[in-house]
Amino acid sequence: KRDLVEPLAKAAIAVGADGLMIEVHNNPAKALCDGKQSIKPETFDEIMKKIKVYTELEGAII
Repeated sequence: KRDLVEPLAKAAIAVGADGLMIEVHNNPAKALCDGKQSIKPETFDEIMKKIKVYTELEGAII
């Protein structure tokens, strides 16, 4: 579920994950695999901007 990508990424960082794996696709509806969990590139950019701030608060490096 693509609406869970951002909160789960934040949760992963909060518990000490060393990295994130996020599926990105230009057209998730037509993705051959995992389309329901894929996000568009512009959404990925937005999430990563938020994640960068979040990691700085948590003291993590991403």
